[in-house]
Amino acid sequence: MVRLLAVPQHQGAIVPDAGRLPTGCAALADLAGEVLGLAGHTVAVATGGTPLTGGVANFGGLLANRWAQLAALRSVREPVLLIGGDCGVDATTLAVARLRVGEGLGVVWWDAHADLHTPATSPSNAFHGMALRAALGEGDRALVADPPLPPGHAVLAGTRSMEPAEREAIDDGLAALVAPERARDGRAVAEAAVSTGMSQVYLHIDLDVLDPEEFRGSCVPVPGGLTVAEVVAGIEAVADALPVVGVGITECTTTRPAELQRLVPLLEAVGATLFAARGR
Repeated sequence: MVRLLAVPQHQGAIVPDAGRLPTGCAALADLAGEVLGLAGHTVAVATGGTPLTGGVANFGGLLANRWAQLAALRSVREPVLLIGGDCGVDATTLAVARLRVGEGLGVVWWDAHADLHTPATSPSNAFHGMALRAALGEGDRALVADPPLPPGHAVLAGTRSMEPAEREAIDDGLAALVAPERARDGRAVAEAAVSTGMSQVYLHIDLDVLDPEEFRGSCVPVPGGLTVAEVVAGIEAVADALPVVGVGITECTTTRPAELQRLVPLLEAVGATLFAARGR
């Protein structure tokens, strides 16, 4: 069994398209259920905004959503396909996976953005720009993973938008970077993951890793991204190299069927990976 979980959170993003994340999440979760033959469960999350607190926008809503997501994951033992929502939801999923899997867990983070800010460095105060750093245990104590992923057990794939504080985190060894030119070869992503020393892996796919000409339904598009086929090749290569414990797909803002259909090969690859993980 694979558990399909939708978390339609939008409070982690404070860009113009953030309000479309809940409907995009629902549409993508419906498509995933149809393609993979899974019945989904939607986590009830806060719908409004809350004040900036400690350098994190919408802190109260994010905290309430985190508790709701933790409650939904508490009884889950099978591999999870999580559909967001903004990519802050994967900080929570990774926290649960790290607790259950142990210190061998790592993550491959397909994302146009590094998401390595802390509340002290973020120029926007948006939590989706802090999500990976939170999974690595740095940030507001109420939102970070505890225990965290070990430093270095993270690979950024296809990332092309970074700010100085995030580059510094990469230089300090918190995460390895596989830039788009190399990430087009899935084997390079898999080799980077293996080289970190992780023994099991969670796959995070923010849809803005895709080039806007390839997919027009991501929340914060950045030119120069990957194709669906290139991300699929990366998923398959990583899954051949390491056991996959779960997958998150985030930041979908479209409900247009024709646009969503572009993601079917990605969903099929994710499904094959998770059903194989179930059989291990």
